Amino acid sequence: MYYAILAYHEEDIVESWSEEEDAALMTDLLEINDRMVAQKSLGPAARLGSTQDAVTLRGKGAGLVVDGPFAETKEQLLGFYVVDFPTIEEAVEAARELRRANPTAVYEIRPISLYIPGASLPSGEGN
Repeated sequence: MYYAILAYHEEDIVESWSEEEDAALMTDLLEINDRMVAQKSLGPAARLGSTQDAVTLRGKGAGLVVDGPFAETKEQLLGFYVVDFPTIEEAVEAARELRRANPTAVYEIRPISLYIPGASLPSGEGN
């Protein structure tokens, strides 16, 4: 089963890190990524750009492009992982491992249903 692990953090805090602090965190996270790749559990992952450089499309018809996103919380979605585990408990454990490397982040775990032909991931166990 595929799960999305959504990584949230306070963007101002992340942007305040020195290059060395950011590099050290990325080294720790990449070690976890490498372990999940070795066990064939890690799919696509991305570190998203700044919300200050993002726009949101909303409204009816063609919609209106506005600055944003404007979250109701302090944390913004800053990245995500797609993982393949038989159970949500195993996906939660993967998120706990990521959190041990980045203890001030918040991780949300959601099941993924693939529905766009041509954009699928390799079939995982239990799909």
